[in-house]
Amino acid sequence: MLSFLGIYLLGRHTAVYSGSIIDVFDRVGVSEEAVRSTLTRMAGRGLLERHRDGRRVYFGLTQRATDVLSDGERRIWQTGAVNRDWDGNWTLVAFSMPEGRRADRHDLRSQLIWAGFGMLQNGLWIAPGIKDAAAIVEHLDLAGNVTVFTAQHAKPTESADLVHKAFDTDAIAARYQDFLARWDTKDPLPAARDDLARQLMLHTDWLNLVRQDPHLPAEHLSHDWPAIRAEETFTALAEHYEEPALRIAREVIDEIPVPR
Repeated sequence: MLSFLGIYLLGRHTAVYSGSIIDVFDRVGVSEEAVRSTLTRMAGRGLLERHRDGRRVYFGLTQRATDVLSDGERRIWQTGAVNRDWDGNWTLVAFSMPEGRRADRHDLRSQLIWAGFGMLQNGLWIAPGIKDAAAIVEHLDLAGNVTVFTAQHAKPTESADLVHKAFDTDAIAARYQDFLARWDTKDPLPAARDDLARQLMLHTDWLNLVRQDPHLPAEHLSHDWPAIRAEETFTALAEHYEEPALRIAREVIDEIPVPR
C-alpha cells in the first residue's frame, strides 16, 4: 500500500476511489477484504482521509502520510545503497523504561531501526553519522527516558567492530541477495498479470530493503557488497516499468482533486 500511495498519490493532491485501489491490488493477489481493512486501519491511524463524491468513497493522503512517504521517497531515490560520505561520527541513543511501558519501548525500537540504528548492547543503540534522534523521541513523547549524544570511537574500540556488533551485516547482505535472485533475471515475475503489478512488487521489495538497511559506511563493508548491484537492478527496472505501468494505472484509477 505504501508503494502504491507513494507512486500514484504523493505530490498529486488527489484522492483515489476505493474500488480502483481494490482493482489495482487484485493484480498482485491481495483480496478486497484485505484492501478495505488496510484502508480503514490507515484512516484510523491518521494516514488517510476519506472524501465522498456521490456514493463513492475516495482516499487521500494526510500530512502525516505525506511526511512518511516523502521520507521513503528520499531513501529510495536519494540516499543510495552505500554510505560513501561517512564522517566518522556516531549517534548514540540510550534508554531505560519500566516493564509497564513495553509498548513504548517497542515503538521506540521500531523507530530507531527505521532511522538506521542498531543495538550495540541492551539499552544502547547506535547509528553512523549525525541523526535527528530528537525528532523520534519527541514524536513518541519519551524525552524523559532517553539520552542522545554523538561521539567517535576511541581505542581499543574500532569502528569496524561497532558495525559488526550492532548490525547483522550477513543478514543485510542476504536480503539483497534474495532481491537479486528475484529481480536480476531475464524475465522477472513471469506470472505477474502486467507491468503495473510488477512495478508495485518491485517497489515494495525495494522499500522493504531500504527500510531495514542502516546505510552502513562503505569502508567497513566488503568490496562486493550486494546492495550496489541490487540498487542498479532496481533503478533499471523501475525505469523500465514506469511508462507501461502508468498507462495501465490511467485506465484503472478513478481519482478526484482534493484541496491543497
